[in-house]
Amino acid sequence: MKVEDYIRAIPDFPHEGIIFRDLTTLLSNGRGFRLAVDQLLHPFVGEQIDYVAGIEARGFMLAGAIAHQLSVGMIPIRKKGKLPWKTIEQDYTLEYGEATVEVHTDAAKAGDRVLIVDDLLATGGTAEAGIKLIRRLGAEVVGCAFIVDLPDLGGGKRLKSLDVPIHTLCEFAGD
Repeated sequence: MKVEDYIRAIPDFPHEGIIFRDLTTLLSNGRGFRLAVDQLLHPFVGEQIDYVAGIEARGFMLAGAIAHQLSVGMIPIRKKGKLPWKTIEQDYTLEYGEATVEVHTDAAKAGDRVLIVDDLLATGGTAEAGIKLIRRLGAEVVGCAFIVDLPDLGGGKRLKSLDVPIHTLCEFAGD
């Protein structure tokens, strides 16, 4: 089976005309979850990676599993106000407003190489904020990996303009 075979489509959620791609069916299936983790990691095998950064919340699960496979640390990129120590933050724009993500100031340092992971690439706003945070720490973003790309929303183009390699496992055009 392919990764997309494990993803449930829910029509008219959260609004009429939207097809929601539900990844819980992928995450809850041991074979599907393993397939996704292996495929997310595959293009980066042989690269020096010091950390895997996961974007809240589903990105945490994926980043943790990939970091475990690589025997490296995991960096949580969290919503503002969720981290208990000194942080730097980055604002970004959503379709419906603005939000802020943050990381600890000691999450990575100059010369570290970081892979950023999340479940879905839509407009790319959150991932762009994550890239900017990691770069502000002085670390290098070696790439971004996502299970699903919604190409019509432009996130891939947005991240490529930041000169970051993008890896996605499947795409759903028109969603």
